[in-house]
Amino acid sequence: MCVVRTPWIKNLTALLAVLLSFPVLANDQPLLKGVPERAPNVVFVLLDDVGFGATSTFGGPVSTPTLDALAEQGLRFNRFHTTAICSPTRASLLTGRDAHAANVGAVFNSSNQLEGYQGIIRPDTATIAHILKDQGYRTAAFGKWHLAPPWETTPIGPFDRWPVGLGFEKFYGFLGGETDQFDPTLYRDTSPVSRPQGHDYHVTEDLADEAIKWLRLGHSLRSEQPFFMYFATGAAHAPLQVPKQWIEAYKGQFDGGWDAMREHILKRQIALGVVPEGTPLTPRPNALPAWDSLSDKQKQVAARLMETFAGFLAHTDHQIGRLVQTLKDLKEFDNTLFVYIAGDNGSSAEGGLAGSINYMGALQGLSETLDEQVAALDRIGDASTYPQYPAGWAWALTSPFQWVKQVASHLGGTRVGTVISWPNTIKDAGGLRQQFTHVNDIVPTVLEAAGIQEPQVVAGVAQKSMDGVSLLPALKDAAAPEHKTTQLFEVNGNRAIYHEGWMASAFHKRYPWSVGVRAGATPMEDDEWELYNLNEDYSQANNLASTYPDKLAELQQVFEQEAKSLGIWPIQSAMDAMNTHPIPNLRQGRTEFTYYPGAVGIAETQAPPIYNRSWSLSAKLSGAQPTGVIATMGGLVSGWSLYLNANSQAEFKYRNFEKGEVLLTSGPVISSDTTVGVVFDYDGGGWARGGQFSLIVNGKILVQDRIQLTPPAYFSIDETFDIGIDTGSPAGNYPADQQGYPFARGIIESVTITIN
Repeated sequence: MCVVRTPWIKNLTALLAVLLSFPVLANDQPLLKGVPERAPNVVFVLLDDVGFGATSTFGGPVSTPTLDALAEQGLRFNRFHTTAICSPTRASLLTGRDAHAANVGAVFNSSNQLEGYQGIIRPDTATIAHILKDQGYRTAAFGKWHLAPPWETTPIGPFDRWPVGLGFEKFYGFLGGETDQFDPTLYRDTSPVSRPQGHDYHVTEDLADEAIKWLRLGHSLRSEQPFFMYFATGAAHAPLQVPKQWIEAYKGQFDGGWDAMREHILKRQIALGVVPEGTPLTPRPNALPAWDSLSDKQKQVAARLMETFAGFLAHTDHQIGRLVQTLKDLKEFDNTLFVYIAGDNGSSAEGGLAGSINYMGALQGLSETLDEQVAALDRIGDASTYPQYPAGWAWALTSPFQWVKQVASHLGGTRVGTVISWPNTIKDAGGLRQQFTHVNDIVPTVLEAAGIQEPQVVAGVAQKSMDGVSLLPALKDAAAPEHKTTQLFEVNGNRAIYHEGWMASAFHKRYPWSVGVRAGATPMEDDEWELYNLNEDYSQANNLASTYPDKLAELQQVFEQEAKSLGIWPIQSAMDAMNTHPIPNLRQGRTEFTYYPGAVGIAETQAPPIYNRSWSLSAKLSGAQPTGVIATMGGLVSGWSLYLNANSQAEFKYRNFEKGEVLLTSGPVISSDTTVGVVFDYDGGGWARGGQFSLIVNGKILVQDRIQLTPPAYFSIDETFDIGIDTGSPAGNYPADQQGYPFARGIIESVTITIN
């Protein structure tokens, strides 16, 4: 029989021969990076603005069954500490260093050029993500980042301080300190993206969905490869936004007020054993009102805001439960070192004494009236509000400690409830650990658990030694010696030193509910130092400064030594130094700004500064009856947008929180080459004054209107400035079925904004 070999058969035979000549790669061969044997998976969960006494796991009024279950399978830590504010805690958690050593000793609205406060993680303080990735781990971050300086959070980067520049192979979340929970300002890796469509959207659910997909995909493709996931929620930071059914579940539960709730929390804490028997409550600060001093209307609003917070936190814990269940379904849970930190600091008093349905306005002195709050009761927590509860609730939720978020001098600002689970290693499930622990101890713990030496060099850069100390011995034995003897705390001049069971504390006399007020702080040398024996005084209630002056002097000397070693001596409040040592800004010294399509996701702090002055915008357009957003800043609760409506008419909407709104619509249809503009003539005479808006098409004023007040500083800290689309929540009245309302059927040639 004769076989005819055609050319394509000869080619196929040759190709198969070549393919078969390649060796089959085993998992331990060079092209597949190896990892230490039996290395655990690692998950960090970090909640936001949750006080020590908020969760049911630590005696609080909010049901957190996921945290409860993890505590029963793992360990509660009742002396776990953060830095007292968000960005520094995140830097410390991810690097294993003191936040000042990592160069993030302040949040970005008070960062400055002083060493330790610049808001830029140094290359010599590599993140755990970078270290683990180099060891063969898969890495991903979901949720809040808040570690990229604002002048770098633009479409052109640089991206060195974004998650993908600091060791994470994947990022899905938001870059700023907070975001609208229903219409978030989202990024995937380095690109701004719109949220998935749908009316029942919530960002925490979306983050959990994405994290679960990532876990499942990795398990499908390389189940033997360990992973590191950083899951940082926006909750329970303002805005307190959550589906209404979660709020209704707490209806009426807080009508007794914050004074009574604080007492109830302490009783539950003692019953659970997370607080020692006989621990006293610290007194309410004089500047905080007693619950009984409020009017009936004030109580009604305050209770509803607290119900919203509770629903928000409970909803978040439920989403984290989905992650835990996924790990169990994939048979990964037992070998996962799961660190659930219920708060990057104490609870937040930034809603002010009265709370707010739109707290970004209240922070700038644009508070709504009590009657406006009462009228909005049923809307609190929905997409039309941007709420935060009153400071009294924040204080109650740090039971039994003094103070709240920002106050790094006292435990109410720094101590948070934390649970660690690792079934393969932790043998006394449900146990309590009482060693003094700091967030910078987590990275050294992970490295020891994985059998990885602390690296001396990462990406060619010699590394600073870590400040944290592994608490792995404490995971294995409740009687393990305390691993940390000394820890410095400092935020905005509030400062403390922990040393061998004692704590010296100095409050810098700026109330944490006066976050928008930078004036009035006393000189550092005028601050009064207090002294506490934490071995005998769990709640930091008994000031021993006058009893043991020599001990206080000793701790003050330790504080000075630690501050000098960190390069931050003499101490200056970051908030006081931000004006004298300002950080870079992309708009510095400019009065005219020209943008083109693609300018999307620009932080408001880097966009044209249109506040407290006159300004104008001119957009050159082409196209036959185009529609969509031309330019926008801010979002639904406060901001502006210039756009072409569904009829191709120019429309301009401007909203100033609860203090006024303007909507201008042109008569003519926009077609062919057209110039559309807005002019704002500011009244002058001070900050936040009103003025007149004019909508202009081809040089002709078509319609005008006035607004009585304008924001003195910002519309938001999370929404962005965009050209050609509206990312985040909608600042204009767009068609409901067109998310972001992108510019269509035409071209935006340029947009120029001029400030006077």
